[in-house]
Amino acid sequence: MPRAFLVVMDSVGCGGAPDADRFFNGEVPDTGANTLAHIAQACAAGNAEEGRSGPLRLPNMDAMGLGAAVRAASGDVTPGLEADPTGFWAAATEHSMGKDTPSGHWELAGLPVPWDWTYFPKTTPSFPDDLTRAAAQAAGTDGILGNCHASGTLIIEDLGAEHMKTGKPICYTSVDSVFQIAAHEETFGLERLYAMCRELAPMLHAMKVGRVIARPFVGDAETGFTRTTNRKDFAITPPGPVLTNWVQDAGGKVHGIGKIGDIFSMVGIDDCVKGSDADLMVALGDRIDTAADGSLTFANFVEFDSIYGHRRDVSGYASALEWFDAEIGKLLPRLRDGDLLLITADHGNDPTWTGSDHTRERVPVICAGVGTGTAGTIDFVDVAASVATHLGLAETGKGRSFL
Repeated sequence: MPRAFLVVMDSVGCGGAPDADRFFNGEVPDTGANTLAHIAQACAAGNAEEGRSGPLRLPNMDAMGLGAAVRAASGDVTPGLEADPTGFWAAATEHSMGKDTPSGHWELAGLPVPWDWTYFPKTTPSFPDDLTRAAAQAAGTDGILGNCHASGTLIIEDLGAEHMKTGKPICYTSVDSVFQIAAHEETFGLERLYAMCRELAPMLHAMKVGRVIARPFVGDAETGFTRTTNRKDFAITPPGPVLTNWVQDAGGKVHGIGKIGDIFSMVGIDDCVKGSDADLMVALGDRIDTAADGSLTFANFVEFDSIYGHRRDVSGYASALEWFDAEIGKLLPRLRDGDLLLITADHGNDPTWTGSDHTRERVPVICAGVGTGTAGTIDFVDVAASVATHLGLAETGKGRSFL
C-alpha cells in the first residue's frame, strides 16, 4: 500500500496571489510580495551574505520543480532556481480570507475556513476589557502586561524583566487572529502557562479568534531572554472532517510532526513529535523509515516563519532554506516505491517586504514519487484531494486530485 508525507515549509510562499491587494502590512498591500523569488534575487545580488554567500542553492527542491512553481505562480525571475524539473509540481492558490497558519493548513487539508476570523485592532490597548479581566483572573494576577500588537521576540526583551518582577503575563497579538501569552518557564511555570491558555481558549474561540498561543521563555534581564521550543497552540477545532480524519476513517495512521497537532487540535492525529526544526527533520526521517502502509505523515517546519520571516532576515531565511534542501536530499533516497512526498507552504512571509507580518502569496507544491509533470495553478484544497487519491481514500473533500 502507498504512504504519504505532506510537509509544510511554514511561510515559504511564491508570490502571485490574485487577491494580494486585499491584504496588508501596515498600509502597504501585499501586491508583489514573493518570498522565494525575492530571497533568490537578494542572494544573486549579493544582499544575503551573513552566514552564507552567493546565489541561493536549493538543488534538490529545484529539481523537484521549485523554481518552475515560483515562475508559474508569479512570473518573477528566480536566479539560481532554474532547473528543468524531474518531479511533479504546481503552484497553489488559497481562498480562505486569512494569511495565517490555521487558514492555510485547514485548506491544504481540504477544508476552506467557513467564516471570517476576528482580529484585534492595532491600538494600545488591543483587547476588550472583559478579555483583559479574564486573562488576569486565569493567571491569578491583578493585571496583564503588553495588551498590544508586538513581535514575540521584542516584547520579551521589553517586558521580560517586569514580568519576572510582577508575575503578570505578557499578552499580545499580531495581524493574525491570535491571542499570545508569553511567560517565564521557571518563575511563572510552564504548566501554569498552559493552564491559563487552556482556560481562555473557549472564550477566544467563541469570538472566532483562531489560536491562543503559549510562548514560554527563559533567561533574565542581565543575560537576555530567549523563547523555548515549548510553544503550544490552542486552536479552534476544524468545523468539519479534514484529510487526517479521512485517513483514520480508512484505517490508516496519522503522524504529526511540529505544530500539526496544535493546529488541528489533535483531530484525526494519532501522535505528534515537537521540537526544533532540526529535531523535526530527524522525526521525519524516522517516519520515512518506519511508518506503516496507508499512513499519512503531516509535518510543519516553522522556523522559516518564526525566526526569519517576521524578523525580515533575508540571509537567515536563505540559510534555513539551504539547510532544509540539503536535508531533504538525504531523505529522498529513503522513500519506498509507492511513497508520495509532497512539499508545500501555508502562506508567505517575504523577508524583503515592509512590516513584519505574513504576506498573501501562492505557494509551491512539489512532489517526489509520482513521476514528472505539472498541474499548473491549482487550489489549496487540491493538495488534500491529491494525497487522498494517492492513498486510495474514498473521501477527497472539495478539491480535485492532480494525480
